Amino acid sequence: MQINLVCTPVTGADNRKKEDFTMVYKTSGVCSSAISFDIDDAGKVHDVKFQGGCSGNTQGVAKLIEGMDAKEAISRLEGIRCGFRPTSCPDQLSKALKQALGEA
Repeated sequence: MQINLVCTPVTGADNRKKEDFTMVYKTSGVCSSAISFDIDDAGKVHDVKFQGGCSGNTQGVAKLIEGMDAKEAISRLEGIRCGFRPTSCPDQLSKALKQALGEA
């Protein structure tokens, strides 16, 4: 199994702790090529950004899960398909979140 997750320290001066990390997940089977996001100490998802993909849809997904519990986001997004593809950008985000939580 290939690990697609890369962690880098957060550099922003926001209200989250410096120990938080930005995860970058290399997607597979979708138009976007990567997804970056943060998960805070409380397990909440922040700063989701898709690289590529359908801009309106990916921005919508990112805004909808902002501040959501990562496990709740996984349960809502997992298994969503894009047309005839077996996966989608939201499904890839669920895979990324699972990997970040050590559930993949």
